[in-house]
Amino acid sequence: MAGALVAGGWGLFAGAALLVGAAVGTLVRVPPRLIALVMAFGSGVLMAAVSFELIAEAYERSGMVPVVTGAVGGAVVYSGANALLARRGARHRKRSGEQQPSEEEAPGSGDAMALGALLDGVPESVVIGTSLLGGGHLGVATVGAVFISNLPEGLASAAGMRAAGRGRGYVFALWGGIAVVSGLAALAGYALLGGVSAAVMATITAVAGGAILAMIADTMIPEAYGRVHLLTGPVTVIGFLSAFALAHL
Repeated sequence: MAGALVAGGWGLFAGAALLVGAAVGTLVRVPPRLIALVMAFGSGVLMAAVSFELIAEAYERSGMVPVVTGAVGGAVVYSGANALLARRGARHRKRSGEQQPSEEEAPGSGDAMALGALLDGVPESVVIGTSLLGGGHLGVATVGAVFISNLPEGLASAAGMRAAGRGRGYVFALWGGIAVVSGLAALAGYALLGGVSAAVMATITAVAGGAILAMIADTMIPEAYGRVHLLTGPVTVIGFLSAFALAHL
């Protein structure tokens, strides 16, 4: 029980970055280019976590087959769900400008964005929980990557929601709820997956890795490139190397 609560606490910590970012995006006018730069940095951090703590760990657990099937499956499921939500008005949920539709323009788009936020956050949180199973050590780079990437996500989304006419109450309720769900997902990952085989755990880890990579490509990189263009690549590499260094301290 104690381990599950610890996992849930770390998931809540990582998810709380969404609320911090939303508070900044709602209360302070942050330059869109700065948001984009932080988004690029967060993309690089997440890529490093996926490479060295998710995919590599899955490979060490059970070989190449679970890695390939899991990662491809995670990417396909994420992209398919993302496409469905995009049709409901959630295509630009991480954009900081005026791309997000209002409820008058696209009824139900607010609910779609909430579901999109869940789609983005749950795989990350489950991995945080499973990293503690079997006496394992918490992946510092993974938690740090999720936290750092959640900051610009909350910031950009909140700024975009405000530009679309959504109130502060909606913004804070949405991201506060997602932070709580992140904690519950990490707790569930620890509590429900403790008895599975190495091959199943490797596949689940790879599924999360594939979904996160697809999320980076579908939502984070486009927001960064749309604002800072050629700076996206170097800043993403800096984020990647920062997470790599953190993982090897």
